[in-house]
Amino acid sequence: MSEKKKYFWAGARSEIPLLIGVFPFGLIYGALAMDAGLSTAAAQAMSSMVFAGSAQFVTTQLVRDSAPGFVIVLTIAVVNLRHVLYSASLAPALASVSTRWKALLSYLLTDEAYAPTILHYEKEGVKPFSHWFLFGAGAALWVTWQISTALGIFLGAAIPDSWSLDFALPLTFIAMVVPVLKNRPSIVAALSAGCVALAAYSLPYKLGLILAALVGIVLGVLVEGKANVKPEKELSLHANVRDSLDESQ
Repeated sequence: MSEKKKYFWAGARSEIPLLIGVFPFGLIYGALAMDAGLSTAAAQAMSSMVFAGSAQFVTTQLVRDSAPGFVIVLTIAVVNLRHVLYSASLAPALASVSTRWKALLSYLLTDEAYAPTILHYEKEGVKPFSHWFLFGAGAALWVTWQISTALGIFLGAAIPDSWSLDFALPLTFIAMVVPVLKNRPSIVAALSAGCVALAAYSLPYKLGLILAALVGIVLGVLVEGKANVKPEKELSLHANVRDSLDESQ
């Protein structure tokens, strides 16, 4: 097996545990898209063109609630703001690939594709064909998302409410987030955003998501800034003590 195929299938296999939660989420999206009044073609096209599960989910709810256009755009922009951080995190590993590869991988970059990829890069390092790992992870997710969306569109109405499939997505995100919470800034950001999201759940037009995201980002950045400044202060203090001892001698 060539190195390209090796990395591709390794990335695809890494997605399997996450696809268990993604598949029912696609079913729910397809059913909700129909309930919100979207046509079959529009609902499926959103999955293939937008390819952002949480953004699609929020969009259908806002459309159903007849939210103003600017609220929909603003909400989706904030919800997807995390992809800027994902791409910035992966940029060093993908710096050497061509522009066409970067365009394709940016399209396939999602929460579920990013999580196993960044863990793989941290563990194995970046190799000449490492970008095929992200390609495999993203492709596996894309195919699953299209199939689950289509099934949700055509069979969603037949799914009993007692199945409660909506629990699968939160579990999937928890499984992705927990392994990367390795330092204080990320833990503070996650906990604060989660608390605000719960407290602001009743706000109209899903504005609680915007507020939670902003609070999490701000607090995470503040804590990280303090963590970076503290060592500098300690080094300065140690230097002053050392200078004083030298002078006394």
